[in-house]
Amino acid sequence: MFRTRAGAAAGAFLLATSLALTACSGSGSDDKNSGSDAKTLTLWHYEGPTSAMGIAWNKAIDIFKQKHPGVTVKFEEKSFEQIQQNAQMILNSDSAPDIMEYNKGNATAGLLSKQGLLTDLSDQATQRGWDKKLSNSLQTTAKYDDNGIMGSGKWFGVPNYGEYVMVYYNQDMFKKYNLQVPATLDDFTKVMDAFKAKGITPLSVGGAEYPAQQIFYELALSKADRSFVDDYQLYKNKVDFHGPQLTYGAQTFSDWVSKGYIAKNSAGIKAEDMGVAWEQGKFPILISGSWWYGRFASEVKNFQWGTFLFPGNSLHPGSSGNIWVVPEKSKAKSLAYDFIDITMSPEIQNLLGNSGGVPVAADASAITDAKNKELIDNFNKISSQDGLAFYPDWPAPGYYDVLVAGVQGLINGSKTPAAFLDEIAKPYNQNLTDIGK
Repeated sequence: MFRTRAGAAAGAFLLATSLALTACSGSGSDDKNSGSDAKTLTLWHYEGPTSAMGIAWNKAIDIFKQKHPGVTVKFEEKSFEQIQQNAQMILNSDSAPDIMEYNKGNATAGLLSKQGLLTDLSDQATQRGWDKKLSNSLQTTAKYDDNGIMGSGKWFGVPNYGEYVMVYYNQDMFKKYNLQVPATLDDFTKVMDAFKAKGITPLSVGGAEYPAQQIFYELALSKADRSFVDDYQLYKNKVDFHGPQLTYGAQTFSDWVSKGYIAKNSAGIKAEDMGVAWEQGKFPILISGSWWYGRFASEVKNFQWGTFLFPGNSLHPGSSGNIWVVPEKSKAKSLAYDFIDITMSPEIQNLLGNSGGVPVAADASAITDAKNKELIDNFNKISSQDGLAFYPDWPAPGYYDVLVAGVQGLINGSKTPAAFLDEIAKPYNQNLTDIGK
């Protein structure tokens, strides 16, 4: 979900320069290198080769080559920042790839679809059965209307992995104090009270980045239903920022700080330091995303650990992963569709699952690692119940920074819950005005 910006400026400059030179000299291709007659598939993605997605997509390339022996695959690994910062220029040039991994959401894929830069994949989604493999929650980030708002309209992307927020816990510490995995939010509170009684701060929290705001959102979702999520994320109706959902989230988060469940110095802690502290056994509990799962499985050696879904919630922060898009200027659209189809196949989906990722269409019986199976089973449970509620920072441009600052205020006591809600309401409602809602 979140990626490093190291080297982004240099990478963006080099990419922009190469595009400018290419645009001046021409693409070197002609109309005959299109559709099913194309002999080259140019593919861009930004997954590291040892990541679950990188492993899966590399295998998909191998299978594609076997099925298309006369076609050359020109794979170019780009950074997330390169594509994020230059997508509009890229897709407006003759250097557009034939298929590209891209970020989902209104401000990214939605904007490009609105600008006519992405291919409508609706017919392919139906013909190839992608619409049957993806739950309604996952389809939300695949579809965009004429205004570029996700959730309805045409298919402009295909997600084939997922992500969600869960609770990681130190099983050894739970066992030491005779504590059970909580089934309800009240039970969760009792567990945290038990740790506090032993002088242990229960939660490892990163208030300087995304993790703290996701705890606030989990608490708000404990009082929410799908209609609230649709209103907040999809602008279906006006959101009352002092209504029961967000008020409960803000007030309870503030209470957790007062009770010592969340350390006040966590306002300055970054996500990386939060994760490392939990790995070192300094805190028994961490609430964060599935993107930590593979790392914890590899790095945690000194204690047994497990996960559970946020107790009592039917809605959880989460979504599809990033999506495959086919630029409108793609010269090999038919081949691009074939590649997407391979990434949705059981072989690739099962490989993704066994490599520590969250596939969207795997055979559960083919996942051999117990921890990976737990990760996928929980995601499937959420997805099948239409329980993916996206992320709290999605609704408005620049909202991530607004939420970080707001939740930091709750942690350090500089803001009351009511003031926090007023603060995050303002840019949200301004965005509605800007888009004519």
